[in-house]
Amino acid sequence: MTSRLLSPRRRSRAVVPASISTVGGTTATPILDWHHPSVVELAARVEMTLQLFDQMVARSPQRELVRVAHRLIGECIRPVYAMNDEQPVSVTIARGRGSCSQRMAVLEAVARACGITTRVRGRMIDGAFWYPRFPCLGAVVPADIVLAWPEFWIDEGWVPVSELYDGLCSGSGLSNRSTETLFDAVARTVVDWDGTSSPSCDLSAHVRADLGYFDSRDQLFHLYGQTLCQPARLVADPVLSRRSA
Repeated sequence: MTSRLLSPRRRSRAVVPASISTVGGTTATPILDWHHPSVVELAARVEMTLQLFDQMVARSPQRELVRVAHRLIGECIRPVYAMNDEQPVSVTIARGRGSCSQRMAVLEAVARACGITTRVRGRMIDGAFWYPRFPCLGAVVPADIVLAWPEFWIDEGWVPVSELYDGLCSGSGLSNRSTETLFDAVARTVVDWDGTSSPSCDLSAHVRADLGYFDSRDQLFHLYGQTLCQPARLVADPVLSRRSA
């Protein structure tokens, strides 16, 4: 079943091979508008907090910086079911609430503001993955969800957001039946979309297509569109963007 809410752009595009690599970037984009004062201020808070962890900084300063940013964003931006994946990071910070995708974008923007190169890997996720969160609304959940999964150039290699806490986190997988979001889950378990690194949280069965790597989430959503078309977002977002996840 294909939802009528899906973007026509995305249905008409060919899948990008996952082997295509990108160089990523640190520049500001319409979504990752890290030159905005609110993003600069948040990045400054991250760097100030980082100074309190001298031992960890000495081991891997970039990794710990992104971890600190992740924790601060989790504390100051409330998780909601917002639908606009192209919302500027500065707007998300000003509202103090955001979807999993929007909070991930804030993390990317802060990393770029601190000089860390980022990119995203695009995946098409089966909408059924989100059915447990909407037990009475499964019929209106889109069949496919476009997911932008951030990666950070740390210690001379690309580190997916799901592996930021690798070696520190443990626990059960993600059932998606609780209020825990993907953004929050990565702090306690390795969210594994490839089925290669975390048997306890193997979500590879939910991946319908690997869309490849992109220098920014802006490029991904420009090519494949957002999960909901614009008219549907105009109807759903004002309500869902205030509903706590």
